[in-house]
Amino acid sequence: MATQIESTGELERKLQMAVPVADVNREVESRLRKLARTLKMPGFRPGKVPIKMVQQSYGPQVHAEVLSDALGKAFGSAVEEHGLRVAGQPQIEGREGAPETELGFTATFEVYPEVKLGDVGTLEVEKVDTPVGDAEIDKTIEILRKQRVSWEAVERAAQDGDRVTIDFVGTLDDVAFEGGTASDFPFVLGEGRMLADFETGVRGASTGDKKTFPVAFPEDYGSKDLAGKTAQFEVTVKKIEAPKLPEVDTEFAKALGVEGGELDKMRADIRANLEREVGQRVRTRTKASVMDALAKLSQFELPKALVDSESEQLLERAKADLQARGMDLKNLPEIPADTFAEQAQRRVRLGLIVAELVKENGLAAKPDQIRKQIEEFAQAYENPAEVVRYYFSDRNRLAEVEALVVEQNVVDWVLSKAKVNEKQLGFDELMAEQQS
Repeated sequence: MATQIESTGELERKLQMAVPVADVNREVESRLRKLARTLKMPGFRPGKVPIKMVQQSYGPQVHAEVLSDALGKAFGSAVEEHGLRVAGQPQIEGREGAPETELGFTATFEVYPEVKLGDVGTLEVEKVDTPVGDAEIDKTIEILRKQRVSWEAVERAAQDGDRVTIDFVGTLDDVAFEGGTASDFPFVLGEGRMLADFETGVRGASTGDKKTFPVAFPEDYGSKDLAGKTAQFEVTVKKIEAPKLPEVDTEFAKALGVEGGELDKMRADIRANLEREVGQRVRTRTKASVMDALAKLSQFELPKALVDSESEQLLERAKADLQARGMDLKNLPEIPADTFAEQAQRRVRLGLIVAELVKENGLAAKPDQIRKQIEEFAQAYENPAEVVRYYFSDRNRLAEVEALVVEQNVVDWVLSKAKVNEKQLGFDELMAEQQS
């Protein structure tokens, strides 16, 4: 079947195509007769419904299905004939002026751009190194001790680090406000969980004290009824408890899963976990630097269909994240359609650049790389073998790992070609940077 392609933009194309009426009618009749063999209708035995009744009831639906199939086949053949790479779904509309023996249509669609890569050797990327030593292990042990803190009542003034249990009533113009009253409310002084003025008012108080003090709410406070206002709080201190951290001994090691309680084994396990975590964060940081550089490697027109699709996916993820945080989307303002446009454009551009790099340089994931990555994931779990089986039992999970391996292959290849600025990054800085 002859087809005509017209370029209506840098990436937009229009395809004129036609479907023979006789072919459509013949296929419709064939499908209706096949349907009639098993169709059940009131008053008729199965397979005995008159073909005219079948046509009246199901003809339009079957005709639409046949026409859709014929158009899909015609479009696919035309795309293959002209060697096109279609981006997104085509818009197909009826076309007038076709012969009576044909149904004419126009398909409007976009094609993938030609990605011409620049010289990777001109790129500058940053690669960080974060060593894990005894100091980092000691800090981690302190964090683990604080996670297992117990509390002991003390008879002294409250200070930072103490857990204080209080009753309080907050008022604005001598009227208690919603959410400003609580009984037996515990919080740890100095953690910043409460407003600064509130902590200042409680700090230095003793058990049994009753204090009244002002608390200024910031201008950007979550409640518009309180934002920028100063309330009065009446607080009764009911209990003050000091933290008691566990000793770093055999029992502590056992609590961390070291069966024999050996402290050397505990430190070795902590080191291994830290090195694995640091390694992952360093790779993530380096990958971000490489991807930022790659985004500048080539400039080309982006298919609007791909950008729109990516924007929609980012929007859906944002909504899902808000719902996971317990927010009701009905009570939130509508997210503007172009919120993720810039991010979507960057992701589409990077995806096309990375795909071209992979194709040109043979950077596809190899089976042994995929297995190695899965085994690395599995080391963080109690039963690594079970985790490996979990990944290999599902193609979708394997595809996710494969994508990660391909990304790492690209990162490693770029690092071997580009100008690499190596930087020593402290452990605390790396952890704080990733959390932010």
